[in-house]
Amino acid sequence: MPLEIDVAVEDPRWEGVAPDLEALVIRAVEAGYAAAPGAPGGALEVSVLLTDDAAVQALNRSWRGKDKPTNVLSFPAAPQPAIAGMAAPLGDVVLAYDTMLRESAEQSKPLADHLAHLLVHGTLHLLGQDHETGEAEADAMEALEVAALRTLGVPDPYAD
Repeated sequence: MPLEIDVAVEDPRWEGVAPDLEALVIRAVEAGYAAAPGAPGGALEVSVLLTDDAAVQALNRSWRGKDKPTNVLSFPAAPQPAIAGMAAPLGDVVLAYDTMLRESAEQSKPLADHLAHLLVHGTLHLLGQDHETGEAEADAMEALEVAALRTLGVPDPYAD
């Protein structure tokens, strides 16, 4: 699983989420990739941007026509021909600090666990998983998330 994971921290508040934020991000993306059935092989690159609600709202408005912030956005890369020695882009995952902080407080979950969950969720979207096309697809995606999070020691986010 040769994944290159680029992490950009645009909002410094993210730095307080975990002692080694970059390691957490990398482990969560790798767990999401490993849990996905039929994940592509070869060298792949995922870019993760940790930013704020305003930046995510602007992206959500531009790309999805929804003028509001959300916790995570995934942008799968268009398929590209392989170039020897280079990782093929899988896509980008963008997370909003303010929304995630609010959600983790509302759900009484540690912010680091919520971050890991949404990184797994976003990575699964990059790999073609979808939860908005039907209940069966949503259940299947949730099961993949729970399995990936278990490998990270993160409790089931869907448990009551």
